[in-house]
Amino acid sequence: MLNLISHCWICQMPLYLSHHGLCSVCTRHLPKLCSCCLQCGLPSTNPSLACGRCLIAPPLWNSITFVSFYEPPLSVLIQKMKFQGMTSLALVLARLLLLRWRDLWRDGNIKKPSRIISVSLHVRRCWRRGFNQSDLLARPLARWLNCDYQSDCLTRLRPTPSQRHLNASKRKKNLRGAFQSHLSLKGQSVALVDDVVTTGSTINEISELLIKEGVASLQILCICRTLSFGH
Repeated sequence: MLNLISHCWICQMPLYLSHHGLCSVCTRHLPKLCSCCLQCGLPSTNPSLACGRCLIAPPLWNSITFVSFYEPPLSVLIQKMKFQGMTSLALVLARLLLLRWRDLWRDGNIKKPSRIISVSLHVRRCWRRGFNQSDLLARPLARWLNCDYQSDCLTRLRPTPSQRHLNASKRKKNLRGAFQSHLSLKGQSVALVDDVVTTGSTINEISELLIKEGVASLQILCICRTLSFGH
């Protein structure tokens, strides 16, 4: 019987724990996060307090948890997952996000959500890609955190143009009224999962919808986020 040896997605060395996807050396050398505001995620001198930006114009959610800023090697792994169909990377990336979330939870900075929601793709784009990367990340996270999860809780009503090459104002206009919720979320503690947060247009639009639904609290979970961010 053959033993299939898995290799680290970054350095390609053989793995002792194949389901981790990354060796211990590469995991230890992932880019370290600087001191960041817990609410918006931008660099801040005191992460335990809201930064000046959030005091003036706070985002609609309570906290944002991410593994690193959008830079290699995680940005490369995300691109391989999304655009090269390497879906097995979702479990690897979700595990890194879980570890980051657990550290913040242990420090008392965030609370365990009761429900996880993934950012939806329009059915046409999901069909072309073959999967929704946010759904692939949300499924193991919901299992590990013992949270309720339904992939069809949120749907995208219309096929919006790709956000990748739009500026912040065009992204916001592009997504206006694009989402719909299908569950009663009143009073629930919700975590919204996406792969990358860029300008915040997508999570802002969904956050507005979830707040209208009456969620008690909302936290954002993503693998990477950019330093450019608009409230």
